[in-house]
Amino acid sequence: MIGLPELDPVIHAQARLRVTSSLAALPAGDKITFPRLQQLLEMTAGNLSTHLRKLEDAGYVEITKSHQRRTPVTYVELTKIGRRAFEDYTAALRTLLEPPSNGGAS
Repeated sequence: MIGLPELDPVIHAQARLRVTSSLAALPAGDKITFPRLQQLLEMTAGNLSTHLRKLEDAGYVEITKSHQRRTPVTYVELTKIGRRAFEDYTAALRTLLEPPSNGGAS
């Protein structure tokens, strides 16, 4: 088939797609704590960390570490690049899933 879009392999892995879609549901610029994201996705800390590292290496997520009082807190947010990559991914997926038009052919 001609003209089919490529799906971003960084996002396409099931776990990273779940991470990216969860972060994309947040308003631009909003962050979520690592434990909350882990809870939402029902992933182990190690598994989530591995997938976040891959997304971070691609520039799709930003990890910020800070403290609330004396407790360390890790925040995760989708970057502008990551949000655009997710939008492009979903658009490509829609294109792949659309039934082909016959263009007048029988």
